[in-house]
This record gives sequence, C-alpha cells and structure tokens, in this order.
Amino acid sequence: MLQKYDQRNNDIHVNINGKLVPRAEAAISPFDSSVQNGDGVWEGLRLYNGRIFRLEQHLDRLAASARSLAYEGFPSREKIIREIRSTLQANEMHDGVHIRVTVTRGVKYTSGLDPRLNNAGTTLIILAEHKPPVYDRTGLYFKTSSIRRIPPQCLDQKIHSCNQLNSILAKIEANRAEADDALMLDVRGYLAETNATNVFIVSDDTVLTSLTDSCPEGVTRTAVLELCAKHNIAAQVRDISVAEIHAAQEVFCTGTMGEIIGVACIDDTEYLNGRIGPMTQRIAALYSELTASEGFEIC
Repeated sequence: MLQKYDQRNNDIHVNINGKLVPRAEAAISPFDSSVQNGDGVWEGLRLYNGRIFRLEQHLDRLAASARSLAYEGFPSREKIIREIRSTLQANEMHDGVHIRVTVTRGVKYTSGLDPRLNNAGTTLIILAEHKPPVYDRTGLYFKTSSIRRIPPQCLDQKIHSCNQLNSILAKIEANRAEADDALMLDVRGYLAETNATNVFIVSDDTVLTSLTDSCPEGVTRTAVLELCAKHNIAAQVRDISVAEIHAAQEVFCTGTMGEIIGVACIDDTEYLNGRIGPMTQRIAALYSELTASEGFEIC
C-alpha cells in the first residue's frame, strides 16, 4: 500500500514555530533534535467537516509523551490549538484533512546526544495535508514480520515518538513481500500491532485486541473499545497468539490515518474468502457515525 500524492498539497503552507511558510520553503535546523536524534513526539489528527476527532485525547497523549522525555518549554495546549487553526485557515482546509502535530526537543547549541545541549525551547511543527483515509477498503494483505516490536523494558511504547526505525524495518519487509503492511509480534511472540496501526481480531463473535506493552494506546483503538461497550459487543484486551490470529473469523486494523479497515489475508491465511466481515463492517459504520457527530470545532 503506497499512499498516492494529492496535487492539492503542492501549495500548502507548513507551520513551524508559528510561522507559516510554503511547502517548498519549509525547513528545520540541522541542529534540531528531530534531525540529530529522532527526538520528537507527534500526533496524527483527522479533520471532519471543520471538527477534529478526539483532539483533546491526542493532545493529552502528546503532552504525556513530552513529559516522559523531560521536554522543557513544551507549548501550551492553547498555543497548539491556535497554530492548528491558523494552519487550516491559511490552507483553506475544512474536511478530508490529516494533520500531523510534531513537537521536538528543539535546537541544540552544538551537535550531540545530551538533552542539556538544548536550551532554545521546543520546536512546534503543524503539517496539514489533503488526505482521505489511506487504505484500500476492499481488504488488506499483511505479512508477519521477523522484526519484533520494542518491549517496554527498552522503550516505553506510551511515548509516541518520532523514532520509528523499528516499524520502518518491518515495513521494508512488507514491501518486499508486496504486502500492504507488516504484522508485528512482541518479543514473546504475541500480537503487538502492524508497522502503523493497532490490530483487532474477531473470534467466537468477540472482538479482541492486544495489550499495549509493545504498541501505542491508539486513540482510534480506544474509540473502538468504547463503541463495543456501548453497543453490547463482547470485547477483550489480552495477549493474542499467532494461532488465534490465523484461526480468527475476521481481522481489522485501526488508526487515525486509515480509520477502520478490514484485513483480507495474513500470510497464507485468507479470511472469509477475502471479503470484509460483518463485525468489521458494523464497527466501521459505528465509527463513521461517531466521527460525524463528535469533534472539536476548529474551523
């Protein structure tokens, strides 16, 4: 699955520390921590008809990630919202937009790893693009990766970090296998996520998803679990074995960029002859109703 380029994004303006600049002129210092060390935190947001879905939850996670990394000078929530709004206004965006909010530790006074080299405050980047949900809704093909997700003993996955080399290595494997994405296991051999999304399976009409020791606590994932509770759909969060994945009735993945998407095949296992299952369809419809009715008014 390779995202297609939208020509409308040729002339977008990018917000860097409150300054709106044309895409071709947007630049980050080579001394910035994101460039030097991948030291940044980020959130992906989706704009629906002038409203950002679950903005507060995303900003909560962004701030928590920054606190975990001991960032100094983290911008206020009001400032971040103000800069998101000004970016959308400058680009005349109202719907069908994906917004990436990135905060880095900022510019270092000399090259190096030590966070004490940062004394200029954080860098705030707002990137808004015309981008509908990116996945093929007829069903995805996943290839199980040999790359395992990082355990919390090595890097707490509650930190939503810009350092994504672990996932990129898995994505390279998936690309070589001509798969849409890589299915990733934790170091114990249980389901973690894909290289980009949380994963659910449906077994005995129960919706199951993995623990979040080795994957982020996705905002869309949380919304799906809430929808299950509200609509009396049996759901569990627990370890899921490889055998359970391949024996499942259905599999789907969740994320802000792609929403709720059914999985047609994992490795050599095909689900429902490649069709999207009824539970996946039901949850996707409930999620669409939710995004159509809920959100932070931004433009």
